[in-house]
Amino acid sequence: MQKTSLTALARHELGHALAASSGRSSKTVFGGHEHQLRQTVIALRAGQDLSEHQNPGEATLQVLEGRVLLKAGGVSWNGSVGDLITVPEGLHSLDAVEDSVVLLTVAKTR
Repeated sequence: MQKTSLTALARHELGHALAASSGRSSKTVFGGHEHQLRQTVIALRAGQDLSEHQNPGEATLQVLEGRVLLKAGGVSWNGSVGDLITVPEGLHSLDAVEDSVVLLTVAKTR
C-alpha cells in the first residue's frame, strides 16, 4: 500500500511550475507505461496551457487548486477547486485561468 498527500504534492508541483520557464510541472502519482491506469498531478502557472492533444483513453480531471478551462471543439468547461470533469473523446486542450493544479486520471483503452 502507498499513501500520497495530494495537497502536499499539489503545493510542491505548483512551486516548480511557478519557477519553471515553461510554467508547468507534473508528477505521476500512480501507474505509468506498464499500467492501464495512470494518475498524474499537473501544475500550470496562470496563463499557461496544455495545447490541443488527443485523449489516450477514458480520462477525468479533478481540480485540486485554482481554476482551469477545458476546451474540446467549440465547447468549454470551467473547473474550480473540487470539480471533477470528464475529458471528452478526441482533441482537447487545458488552460490555466489561475495558478492551478489538477489530478489527471487516465485509463488507457488503446
